[in-house]
Amino acid sequence: MYQSNKVLISKHSKSFYWASFFLSRKIFLQFSTVYSFCRTIDDIADNNRPVHVKKEEFKKFKNYFYKKKSTPIVDDFKKLIKKNNIKKKIISDLFDGIESDLKKKVVFMKKKDLYLYSYRVAGTVGLIISKILQIKHKKDFKDAIKLGIAMQFTNIARDVIEDSKNNRFYISKDFNSIKKTIFMAENLYNESFYAIKHIPIRQRFAILVARKIYRQIGYEILKRRNIKSYIESGKIYVSNMKKLYLTAAAIIDLIKLFFIKPYNLSSAEDELFKFINLNERI
Repeated sequence: MYQSNKVLISKHSKSFYWASFFLSRKIFLQFSTVYSFCRTIDDIADNNRPVHVKKEEFKKFKNYFYKKKSTPIVDDFKKLIKKNNIKKKIISDLFDGIESDLKKKVVFMKKKDLYLYSYRVAGTVGLIISKILQIKHKKDFKDAIKLGIAMQFTNIARDVIEDSKNNRFYISKDFNSIKKTIFMAENLYNESFYAIKHIPIRQRFAILVARKIYRQIGYEILKRRNIKSYIESGKIYVSNMKKLYLTAAAIIDLIKLFFIKPYNLSSAEDELFKFINLNERI
């Protein structure tokens, strides 16, 4: 299982795979169980089958989760959420996010739609991981959600062209909208930084590395300067040499955590938590 999950992650999530080298084996196994579960439902939403077929396939998967009849991936995940006292309301939110992609066309007209979607598909994962890492404080749970959303905003900014080919328009298909999304992510990366100091130190560094690399994707996008250059670049990644540099730079972040104070909150606080009751989820 350990080796198969390593292969799966290295194929589909190079940033997390890089950061996973700094996790303990025990935590990596739990993280990879979460990843395998999320990857499975993402694949249902992202495959090229007709929408009605994907909806049926997703309904079947949800039934596996809520009933005794199941699959190894779902069984492992159910054991994990029981072990870590993760509420099923969080998983329900995740399912709602995936279902919102099961349409012929997805168009977000308001910023709150983007926040809600990103909470559901990524902020929920931040919550799950924070429970695995035994986070205790409500403020830290909020920051875990923010970090998940920041990473999702980065994904959305990077995948505008690919998403548009699949009739998904989370943001407008222009470079100004892409930049705005990266700046929104930047605020969340800053606001969520303080909470990382409450993660056990072995896992703390892995989270800092993943955060550093994901954030760099946004910076690489900004280097394109216009939509023509952005399109011509294809899918934007961080090179291995740059990852080595960012890993070393994460040591400085690790030291900073001993000295920083909580970040001043922006309006993102209202945007994020006016549509979810965190007490029901932690």
